[in-house]
Amino acid sequence: MWRLKPLRHKASGSANNLEEFKHKRREFEKALRQARRDKQLISKRLLQSVDVEEKEKGDSMETGSTPLSPEQVREMIRGVQSGGEEKAAHLASLRKALRNPESQLTFIKSENSMHMLIGQLSSHNAQCQLEAARCLHELSHSTHPSVGQACLPAGPYLLTYLSSQSTKLTELCLYTLGNLCPDSAVVREKLLAQGIVSALANCIHNQRYNLVVVEAVGFTLSQLLQAKNTNEKIIPAVMASGIVPHVISALTPDPEFGYGPATECTWCLHYLVSSNSDNSMLIAQGALSQCSAVLITLGGAVAQGNLEGGIELLIWPLLRCLGNLLVSGGDVKPEDTRLLAALCVFSQVYLHPHPALSRESLWALNNLTAGSSGFCSGLLLFNMVPILIRFLSFSKGINSMALRVLGNIAHHGTEYCVGLTQAGLLTALCATLKMAEPEVVTLSLEVLYMLVSSCPQVVEEFMRLNGVPLLEAVLYNSEGEQRVRAAYLLDHHFPSFSEVESFSS
Repeated sequence: MWRLKPLRHKASGSANNLEEFKHKRREFEKALRQARRDKQLISKRLLQSVDVEEKEKGDSMETGSTPLSPEQVREMIRGVQSGGEEKAAHLASLRKALRNPESQLTFIKSENSMHMLIGQLSSHNAQCQLEAARCLHELSHSTHPSVGQACLPAGPYLLTYLSSQSTKLTELCLYTLGNLCPDSAVVREKLLAQGIVSALANCIHNQRYNLVVVEAVGFTLSQLLQAKNTNEKIIPAVMASGIVPHVISALTPDPEFGYGPATECTWCLHYLVSSNSDNSMLIAQGALSQCSAVLITLGGAVAQGNLEGGIELLIWPLLRCLGNLLVSGGDVKPEDTRLLAALCVFSQVYLHPHPALSRESLWALNNLTAGSSGFCSGLLLFNMVPILIRFLSFSKGINSMALRVLGNIAHHGTEYCVGLTQAGLLTALCATLKMAEPEVVTLSLEVLYMLVSSCPQVVEEFMRLNGVPLLEAVLYNSEGEQRVRAAYLLDHHFPSFSEVESFSS
């Protein structure tokens, strides 16, 4: 009945010990994904793996807190150019210095600085290649637009190394490209011209079993898909590249590796689904069925108390994909009641720790049940309606979403309305009609209309609950649509109340 419109929607440092450092890294990664979940922010990513390696080796963890002078930068460049066997060590020192934003600007303004760095990136020395890539990665994390543009000449090499045999180098190049994507339209246009979409497609195809690389591809692609005006060039290029089936297959998380790759790829799918383009191709490629299957699996895990590892950060974009694909004309066939159970589990478990996620679960449930007698029957058959009724006492949009789902059930006629009444919905509506939220009162009147229109017994039960005075209160104290609905209910279903008849006349 009511399918709702689509929703559009790593830092350096020291630690007391290695475990604390790794823990901070994990928390920072989680915060980045949560920022994207909450605001759909384009967030740059600074890899921590090199810092963990240095910590394990006992190397210095200096972070370049003191900006370098132009002469110091030139001296470091000369050290790399004439370093011989120490060249990689000089590049490592430069990389640490480039963690300072002022030093980054000083570096790109220095003569031959980027030429030197790209020369080392394209050299035959694997260690120098890696360190040069790390330097570029530090630069890509800059918020200054001129730094991103200065990195553009390295684009073809970064794209070439996406087919490298070295996972470390490939991962570095991917995150560096991902950081560069949102810098400006000029940078994106250049990367598109250099073939970033086809390079990402080839990379995930060749490395589909390497989850470190899959996660990095997901991050980079999601950065690209969040750009403005993606419908003109980026979306068509992505859809034609052959990358989508790999993204969809990556939605299933690996229990040992964690939720990172699946989370990044699910955000990619979300940006594709919500791009206003025709989603029939995505549905035909299995996006809807895959999202449903993963949500069922995660629902079972959450029901068993597994709330660790950032599982909610994967559930969030999956719900958005599911709900928006349903709006696009997709249907879940067969009507698997396990999906209903999963959505109800999410809405209950996250009600207090993450109320917005609970609301998102109800939004997806609303789109799932709209027009589906099978799923509405499932809610009644498996006694899930009392759960929805309990949500009516909560605010922040949770009660209105629950009312929409209950309205979807009532829309199917007498048998369904009787089931809702037996579950205690009329009593709950007597409470929601008193609420101050206009949307909640309007939806309550709509659901009440469907219930009392279904059979005389519902009318009698509502009168027994002393519900008519509540309708009169709405009639006298409200305006607009609420007043019209309340008057219609009183005139057509409770005409024996002379006060109302007098008022209406």
